[in-house]
Amino acid sequence: MLSVHGRRPAAVVVEPVAKALLALGVAPNVVTVVSAVITIALAVCLIPSGHLVWAAVLSGLFAAMDMIDGTMARMSGGGTKFGATLDATCDRITDGALFSAITWWLIFRYDAPTATVVASFVVLVASQVISYVKARGEASGFTMVGGLIERPERLLLGLGGIGLTGLGVPLAIDIAIWLLAFGSVFTVVQRLIQASKSPHASAPAEPPAGSKEAMP
Repeated sequence: MLSVHGRRPAAVVVEPVAKALLALGVAPNVVTVVSAVITIALAVCLIPSGHLVWAAVLSGLFAAMDMIDGTMARMSGGGTKFGATLDATCDRITDGALFSAITWWLIFRYDAPTATVVASFVVLVASQVISYVKARGEASGFTMVGGLIERPERLLLGLGGIGLTGLGVPLAIDIAIWLLAFGSVFTVVQRLIQASKSPHASAPAEPPAGSKEAMP
C-alpha cells in the first residue's frame, strides 16, 4: 500500500541521493548488495543483543536504500532483469534476517507469550509467501498491484515495534507482530483472489522457460 501511495513524497529525498551516487559512478547493484549486507548485519547483531532503538533506526535507514537503487536503475536507463532479480533476492534475505532476529529476541530476551511467538513465525513465513505470490502471478502474466501489507508496511511495523519497545512503550512489539500476522495472511489471500480474477486465470499453465517441457 505504501509502495503505491508513498512513492511521490519519498522521491523528494530519494532522487537527489540517487543522482549523487550515479554521478560518483556507483552502480545500482552495488547499492542493492551493500544496503542488504549492512541491514542484515545490523539486525542480527543489534536486535538479539537488545539494542532495539539503534536497530530500528539504523536498519530502517539502510533498508530505505532499497528505494534508492530502484531510482538509480530508472535514471540510468530502466535497469536490467538481473538487477531486478538481485534486488528481489536481497529483499527476501533481508526480511528473513530481520524477522528471524525479532523472533529470536521475542523467545530468548523478551519472554513473549507462546501465541505472540507463533504470530511472529507466521509473519516470517507469510512475508516470503506474499512476495512469491506476486512474483509467480506476474510470471503467469497476471497484473498484481498493491496489497494491504507489502514490504514498506512490514518494515515500518516491525522496526517501529521494536523501536518503541526499546523506548519503553508497553506491548508495542506485541501489537506490531499481531497486526503484521493478520495483515500478512490477509494479503496472501488478497493476492490469490486477485490472481484468480485475472484474465486467463483458467488458461492451461505453461512450463517455465528453459524447462524440458518447454523445449521443442
